[in-house]
Amino acid sequence: MLSKDNIINLEDYRIEGAKVFSGRDRGRIARNKSNIDKIEVKYDFVKIIIPNNVYSIIPSFLEELLLNVVLKLGKDKFLEKFEFISEGDYRYEKPLNEAIDRILRNNTAIG
Repeated sequence: MLSKDNIINLEDYRIEGAKVFSGRDRGRIARNKSNIDKIEVKYDFVKIIIPNNVYSIIPSFLEELLLNVVLKLGKDKFLEKFEFISEGDYRYEKPLNEAIDRILRNNTAIG
């Protein structure tokens, strides 16, 4: 396990050999196993590590992983509190922003 304290390493939630993080179900599993909601409350700053050799992270995976913390903090405060670090060449910004926007848009539509 590479995750510790306020660091969540997605390697811990990667299917062996996978180069893509995808699916709401996998995102939900990562949210529950990582305790991201509890970590957010306990720490002022949270790092999420994206492992090397990742080809893609599908926004639906991020939507489920980040659902509660984005709803709680909103986009700006979330981006201040959570730092994403890519250990490889993967550029995560577009799927991350798409996931955040979807979470907030869906919440507005529901609420």
